Amino acid sequence: MKRKNILVVGGAGYIGAHMVRQLVNTGYHAIVLDDLSRGHAEMIPDGALVVGDFGDQQLLDAIFSKQKIDAVIHFAALSLVGESVERPLAYYDNNVAKTIKLLDRMRQNGVDKFIFSSTAAVYGEPRATPITEDHLCEPLSPYGASKLIVERVLRDCDSAFGLKSICLRYFNAAGADESGALGERHDPETHLIPLVLQIAAGMRGHINVFGDDYATEDGTCVRDYVHVSDLAGAHSLALEQLLAGGDSEVYNLGNNRGYSVLEVLKVAREVTGHTIPAVKADRRPGDPAVLIADSSKIRTRLGWRPRYEELEAIIGTAWRWHRNESGQGR
Repeated sequence: MKRKNILVVGGAGYIGAHMVRQLVNTGYHAIVLDDLSRGHAEMIPDGALVVGDFGDQQLLDAIFSKQKIDAVIHFAALSLVGESVERPLAYYDNNVAKTIKLLDRMRQNGVDKFIFSSTAAVYGEPRATPITEDHLCEPLSPYGASKLIVERVLRDCDSAFGLKSICLRYFNAAGADESGALGERHDPETHLIPLVLQIAAGMRGHINVFGDDYATEDGTCVRDYVHVSDLAGAHSLALEQLLAGGDSEVYNLGNNRGYSVLEVLKVAREVTGHTIPAVKADRRPGDPAVLIADSSKIRTRLGWRPRYEELEAIIGTAWRWHRNESGQGR
């Protein structure tokens, strides 16, 4: 049977690169479109990368005309909550306007299957936890709002011309490939787990704890961490559903359990054996107190089962990657 061609937009980034590895390992042909502004070419197999802007309609037409694309998986978003508050127009341009251009070129080229990297930030401050997919969506940041707009656009595209999509609302992606060859590398880095591990690896001096007066048990924000390889596995299941003729859907992706910032620090200290100094700082705008997923829908309907459910295991894989990055693993 001929291999399916999957266009992975933003596939040289953290989650995208893990998805590309998953696709290749399961027999798909991955074509990666990435402008490398935040991605890394060395994480992509030779010959798979097309360097360019996913809002470039001529480039998209060239990709779609060169070979039949069976589905598109879209990761290419600006994704920093604080930055989105400071630069809302950049977020709406990249995350919304360019995605609309991508969807338009898909339509014009007869591609009707789309998997969208969405976010738990669409929910805003939750009124109940754990959060189900039918929870009211009131995003607190332009980042979350930009993702919610695209979800609405996708619903309208399904109604108007049958474009089928699956929106995967990630909670907090973390961890690294078991091999240690792929991991989380952002510039600047803003995610908690890689920041604390960079401190343990001697790359930073301390971690800022943004707010200790939230309505949580220890006053710090609580998040649901899901391993990046488990995210890739969920995308594979979503892809199979669409390729089999499935309908559009929205699914949460999380481990159904929350950890506070201080709990993450405690586990990271245990895993690494380092003290990891922490400094109190003011709250960041747009940060809800608690985000915990109810991911029973995708578990029931698609059979998704995370392999990495314990925070120790998630941080352990990330630590292996960071030790390699810092030279300690060699």
